[in-house]
Amino acid sequence: MRAIMVMFDTLNRRYLPPYGAEDIHAPNFERLQQRSVSFDNCYAGSMPCMPARRELHTGRHNFLHRSWGPLEPFDDSIPEMLSQAGVYTHLVTDHYHYWEDGGATYHNRFNSYELFRGQEGDKWKGHVADPEVLLNSGRGYGNRQDTINRQYMATEDLHCQTLTFDSGLDFLRTNHAEDNWFLQIETFDPHEPFFSYDEHRAHYVHDYDGPQFDWPAYGRVTEDEQAVEHIRAEYSALLTMCDKSLGRVLDAMDEHDLWDDTLLIVCTDHGFLLGERGWWGKSVQPWYDETIHTPLFIWDPRAGARDERRASLVQTIDFGPTLLDWFGLECTPEMQGVPLTGTVASDQPVREAGLFGIFGGHVNVTDGRYVYMRACADDSNAPLEEYTLMPTHMSSRFAPVELRDARLADPFAFTKGVPLVQVPGTSWGNPYSFGTLLFDLESDPDQRRPLVDDELELRMANLMVELMRSGDAPASQFARMRLPVTGPVRAEHLLARAQQDQVAGSAQPLPPAEAFRSDGLGVLSTFAEIFDDPRGRAAVLELLPILANDDLRQLLGQMTPYQLAATTPAMSLELLGALETALADGGQVLA
Repeated sequence: MRAIMVMFDTLNRRYLPPYGAEDIHAPNFERLQQRSVSFDNCYAGSMPCMPARRELHTGRHNFLHRSWGPLEPFDDSIPEMLSQAGVYTHLVTDHYHYWEDGGATYHNRFNSYELFRGQEGDKWKGHVADPEVLLNSGRGYGNRQDTINRQYMATEDLHCQTLTFDSGLDFLRTNHAEDNWFLQIETFDPHEPFFSYDEHRAHYVHDYDGPQFDWPAYGRVTEDEQAVEHIRAEYSALLTMCDKSLGRVLDAMDEHDLWDDTLLIVCTDHGFLLGERGWWGKSVQPWYDETIHTPLFIWDPRAGARDERRASLVQTIDFGPTLLDWFGLECTPEMQGVPLTGTVASDQPVREAGLFGIFGGHVNVTDGRYVYMRACADDSNAPLEEYTLMPTHMSSRFAPVELRDARLADPFAFTKGVPLVQVPGTSWGNPYSFGTLLFDLESDPDQRRPLVDDELELRMANLMVELMRSGDAPASQFARMRLPVTGPVRAEHLLARAQQDQVAGSAQPLPPAEAFRSDGLGVLSTFAEIFDDPRGRAAVLELLPILANDDLRQLLGQMTPYQLAATTPAMSLELLGALETALADGGQVLA
């Protein structure tokens, strides 16, 4: 028995021909469709990258208890379980978050692994001098290191994606005749920055006369339509490069006759907003269909199903249990995911509804047709608590100030009797700014028309509460969402109707920067410049009292109010206009 998982990052199903994409050159994804089962209702769970990988390892959701972080001491790691049962496990990856503080316990669960450097802002090559020309110069964070890294990937054979697949194919050549192994080939692509080569860009010739640009900043789209189309073309080119790498794996399976006894899973962690609804990226905004509804392909020799589609609702938490089942192992009691063996064979349903979200963001539930995105009940987004024994963020340790109010909390049902450290949580963005959303994907697949339907919201909220309870969500999450810890959801708990103003406000496009004054103090000035003027400081603190926080003010110092509004709807257009007026009037906020 052998298994291969090919995992991409940020693979948008709407850009794949098997899911209806046109004018995308991806012949190997089409070939994969013909050789496997394609899932039409696969949803991610905990977002983004490392929370999704914790789900892969543990078969259970992460986001209600923990933000981005490593595997915890009480976690059952499925690759480790396979290793302990005599299955050799090997990881090849260029996903650089594995060697940051918040990913440090994942790759060591495999028998062996190879890590390739250079993606995004990976702290790889050391240059003291700044690059002469900075790529994506208007972006800010990460572009200096990315510019340096790319100098070492001048040709495609040197690219870390290519090297990752080279290594995976080396493993297959060496071990194809052996039994009992699992190979995970995982690339960071087509995650931004969308860096590829002329061979792949040639499929997407388009008009663009702006500066070098393949890495959009998360937030509202402030670029023109030509720039938006350019980014979509750059993403498509990188996806085509990924398709080429996928084809090499399919070729190897043909060459080594692996189809008869090798399970193949091709998946991703999440998608990406490429200008849809006026947004780039993920994480700040709700988890819309483009970001959470993911592609999934599975070939299972036991079923022998090829070029067929499955409608059953499945999630990332099911991938690990599917591997366990393939190798004849049982899931642990703590796992929420289930094997997809019967679903691959005959579209056997495995769940009525699926839960998804990001720590401190919307809590979401879908039944495959309707999607319910519940925001917090008020703008405090509180209470929010984080539970961990591994206090690290993505690339740093928790600061002492974050731990000063820590306390030891009772164990959860899945922590094997282990108590956890409870600390006040913080979130990237505030879901209250977007409001509570309810969509019918059958009649509104692009999620353009939010529903206000009390009866439907009541049904979806009860599904949500049932899943939260079965996952032993902390009481603070129920309080944050204003949902009952026990008993049914009732009419007084509903939020969609009450939060229509936030929904409407968050959908307003951001005016172009040219609509605001560029002379004197204004919303195009940095916060540091505004705070240097006593009247400007007074105006900002009256309209944005949160900036009285020294740490936050320093963090935002080189950002303008306009850029802040581009990042989050918490800086509303109304507030932006009021601040512009106040600064023009010498800092006087008009009643």
